[in-house]
Amino acid sequence: MKNNDWKERLNVVYSTNPDFKYENTEDEEIDTPDKKQQKLRVSIEKKGRGGKTVTLVNGFIGTEDDLKELGKMLKTKCGVGGSVKDGEIIIQGEFKQRIIDLLKSEGYTQTK
Repeated sequence: MKNNDWKERLNVVYSTNPDFKYENTEDEEIDTPDKKQQKLRVSIEKKGRGGKTVTLVNGFIGTEDDLKELGKMLKTKCGVGGSVKDGEIIIQGEFKQRIIDLLKSEGYTQTK
């Protein structure tokens, strides 16, 4: 079966040049630094969310998979839903102090 990589070439203009080689200019993900070097910020937000309170975790540096793994752990420990979008973890509800305690117990010492 042929490898169909059309999603990698989305929004590419067709070229009639037979010597044209498509180059993928996708940014490489940064390696995830040690947990002690992560400067995570935990905040509570209500604005623009239909009156619902959410807890945001910002400042994570690293791969998307590591961020999703951290988000899943926080959602499981708090027993609530949430998501990981645009480099931040969104936890449903007001769990600021609990999340700070969980992150510090996991080794994220520079958490505020």
